[in-house]
Amino acid sequence: MEKEAIKLAYLDYVLRKGQPPVSVYKLMHKLGATEAEFYQHYATFAAIDREIWADFGRQARARAAEEPVWEQYGAREKLLGFYYTLLEILKQNRSYALWSLRYSLTKMPGMTPRILDDFRQGFEQFVADILRDGRRTEEVASRPMIQEKYPRAFWQQMLFVLGFFAKDDSLGFERTDAAIEKAVTLSFDLVGRNTLDSAVDFVRFLVQSR
Repeated sequence: MEKEAIKLAYLDYVLRKGQPPVSVYKLMHKLGATEAEFYQHYATFAAIDREIWADFGRQARARAAEEPVWEQYGAREKLLGFYYTLLEILKQNRSYALWSLRYSLTKMPGMTPRILDDFRQGFEQFVADILRDGRRTEEVASRPMIQEKYPRAFWQQMLFVLGFFAKDDSLGFERTDAAIEKAVTLSFDLVGRNTLDSAVDFVRFLVQSR
């Protein structure tokens, strides 16, 4: 039994029934296969969900990077490009995306659902990379004491965006578009050079001038 066939059968069941299959046995029986064949590829149904969401993230990063002007983008524009590309992918898979988000986010409000674990790892690495580039161009302020925590902070922003998307009933998810732009603008106002950095530089100057 091919791995992709199991994933598609699981997706079909979830979309038709609005819940995961009752058991691995029942899903595989419908496919004319055995449980053992399932466990050759996945440990649980949740592992399929994690793979699907990780695929969403990989697809969004790859498609966004195909933009002809990608290499000219700064960190802020790259993050926006990723978010908007991800949103298009979620719209194309909206039934599954909305079901899985509503099913998982309500279980642990404010916490990362397990089905997003692999997606989170890819996202945080992506953010770390673009912020590192941003520090080289001085779009992002260098703050050695806290900058290593930025990817996890941006992940909280991602959870906000996904939660907003799951509840958005506006046509074409227009409010989610607006929420993304405002959230990214705020985050880069915070990680970029601002009044606090100027104050620290001034204090450093006074200390060194004594």
